[in-house]
Amino acid sequence: MFPRKQKIDRRIQMFKSKSSDQNNVVQTVDRHALIFGLISVFLCGIGFSIISPVVPFLVKPYTTSPGEQAIVVTLLTSVYAVCVFFAAPVLGALSDKYGRRPLLLVCLLGSSIGYLVFGIGGALWVLFAGRIIEGVTGGSISTIFAYFADIIPPKERTKYFGWISAVVGVGTVIGPTLGGLLAKFGYSVPMYFGAAITLVNVVYGYFFMPESLAKNNRLQEITVGRLNPFIQLASILSMKNLNRLLISAFLLWIPNGSLQAVFSQFTMDTFSWKPAIIGLMFSIMGFQDIVSQGLIMPRLLTRLSDKQIATLGMVSEMTGYGLIAASALFSFYPIFIIGMFIFGFGDSIFGPSFNGMLSKSVASSEQGRIQGGSQSIQALARMIGPIIGGQIYVALGHAAPAFMGVLLIVAAILVLNRNSSLK
Repeated sequence: MFPRKQKIDRRIQMFKSKSSDQNNVVQTVDRHALIFGLISVFLCGIGFSIISPVVPFLVKPYTTSPGEQAIVVTLLTSVYAVCVFFAAPVLGALSDKYGRRPLLLVCLLGSSIGYLVFGIGGALWVLFAGRIIEGVTGGSISTIFAYFADIIPPKERTKYFGWISAVVGVGTVIGPTLGGLLAKFGYSVPMYFGAAITLVNVVYGYFFMPESLAKNNRLQEITVGRLNPFIQLASILSMKNLNRLLISAFLLWIPNGSLQAVFSQFTMDTFSWKPAIIGLMFSIMGFQDIVSQGLIMPRLLTRLSDKQIATLGMVSEMTGYGLIAASALFSFYPIFIIGMFIFGFGDSIFGPSFNGMLSKSVASSEQGRIQGGSQSIQALARMIGPIIGGQIYVALGHAAPAFMGVLLIVAAILVLNRNSSLK
């Protein structure tokens, strides 16, 4: 996957590709920048997924019932999303003006501190403090996408975003299994490990990360409106070529956020799974993501447009939700596993196609803004999704969040494909 060491050591090793920029100039990709970006998302994948199997177990000592435990787990996801919602436009605007490098380093450092605080725990408010710290600096993913958009020619972005998904998949394969195994030494140990590897990435970035945004492409002035998430949402949603894409993604991300928040609790309550098995399931999903990006996505790109691939991903996710709901109704885990595979395939192809369409829609100086706005919309959905999902999980049964996913994705498909100019 990575170039040979001697190639990495060449600080400025570039390859050329024709760009469809406004200036119609030749755009180059700095391979050192590309390697750093891929390593960053790889470690982000590990750092995020390594904690997934153990969150309910960290919460359990501070709750009195499985229902309360499920509510707290989903609220921890929501409070993170609230912080990202307000912070993402600020981080996006700052990265457009001052460059991606300093903002990425700050975001990654914040994530490391957040993991550490969450691992220390001791009370529910400490767990929430850890999520808040991580959420305030939670613009690392949007800044990484802006970073890739800076260094990759527009026509190649969907392909490279597929690579990003595959590399995240590798981290997702390793992270949950490692988290489940480390949990045997204590439920906080995966948090400490996540903090350590994220800090390693900060150190690597400090010494080796090149800046991707040229000074002549930077934002000249940051207005107050650029820092207000509500103004940014209204501005981005007013773009005729983007509003249907973002609204459909919002509808898709609501049940995604719900599933992410209740996944571990769902498998504990429905199938009595332990951290190691939960981690293994996350890892299988990550491995599937690698297969999808390495074998299926390249073929899809030669036959389908970004919009068609996104629609296929939505249909797959909807089918997966249906099977997940059935597994809850029958308490039969093989149906759940099949449903997660189908859902995972859809999720793995929707992400690159969505980010490809998004990044091609604006100029270089606006990448931070559009990615930050997209991150805010995603954060808003992942703030709403866990709250709704947690409530209906407790009130209506374990299958309710999956049924919600089926209904919302039907609406998302209709929105994306109704008189849309996106291709």
